[in-house]
Amino acid sequence: MSLLRPLHRTRAYQPMLAWSAIAGTAWVFVLITLGAFTTSIGAGMVFPDWPLSNGSLNPDGWLHDLAMFSEHSHRLSAGLITAVTLAIAIAVWLKDSRSWMRKLAWIALGLVVAQAVVGGLRVLMDHLHVETVDTSVGRLFAMAHATLAQLYICSLIATSISLSRPWMEPSSYRPRGITTWRRTAVFCSCLLVIQLAVAAVMRHSFAGTAITTFPWSTADGDLLPTVWNFRVAIHFTHRVLALCITVAFIVLVARISRDPTTSLRVKALAWGLLVLLAIQITLGAAAVLTYRNPYFTTSHVVVGAQTLALCFGLTWWSFRSAVQTLRQSPLPSRVTSQQTTSVA
Repeated sequence: MSLLRPLHRTRAYQPMLAWSAIAGTAWVFVLITLGAFTTSIGAGMVFPDWPLSNGSLNPDGWLHDLAMFSEHSHRLSAGLITAVTLAIAIAVWLKDSRSWMRKLAWIALGLVVAQAVVGGLRVLMDHLHVETVDTSVGRLFAMAHATLAQLYICSLIATSISLSRPWMEPSSYRPRGITTWRRTAVFCSCLLVIQLAVAAVMRHSFAGTAITTFPWSTADGDLLPTVWNFRVAIHFTHRVLALCITVAFIVLVARISRDPTTSLRVKALAWGLLVLLAIQITLGAAAVLTYRNPYFTTSHVVVGAQTLALCFGLTWWSFRSAVQTLRQSPLPSRVTSQQTTSVA
């Protein structure tokens, strides 16, 4: 237990800790790529057991079989990112004096552990069928697994930004803060999480090609589908949300661009949202028109995660001024008076 006893904690920038968090954040996109590709080629159940694969950490033939390689690589990557997140949480606990930062690191660890457990339940309970929704219990866990991944990304982004030099250096603090577009950014991030949750339900309900035309819903150019069922409805909802996100992003970028307190770097990142959105829509159209080509579909999932990461990163940065204000605010008058009395 003495090894976990807090060392000299500080609010100062710590390069090794910051870069470790950045490396973990970068690796999570490798994990998402492998997971998305595994789902796209239908290899999620190539191994019927968990946490081992065919009872082994090195199952026979996994380096030569594409389905086995994608699923087992996904599992190995998940184990690695869990270990990295644990190391970051312990390091933050030992070295960072900010209580909210330590809580954030533990939240990230909790999310990645929950993500792993839900992923395991997706495999172990796939044999159970739910007649009401005509799917397996495993697929319901797969939907939750995909949604938890997005929340985990957000926690890693928040951790990396909060440990970075720009966040921790007081020289770049501006008292008036970034308040003009904060609520818009929060709205966009929430909308993206909802969209990605809908996308997870769509993917694991085999609804990716429920509507086979784009941008219209029928070959005759109709805006609405002529035949409705659950798969068509969830697919159409995904498209409607994409349109809403497009409008919301345009508003967000406009507000960031007009804010005189926002740095040029943040404004450039905001414009990056529109670039990612354009790529995402193009990949979504390609996935539909090629009947879910696994490479287009995987890229669509990965760019969606990157879009969420950038949007949430901007959102988290918009709260920096509030955090700095709390840090620099004077002690409550009651505490001050008590201290004055004790001194007298």
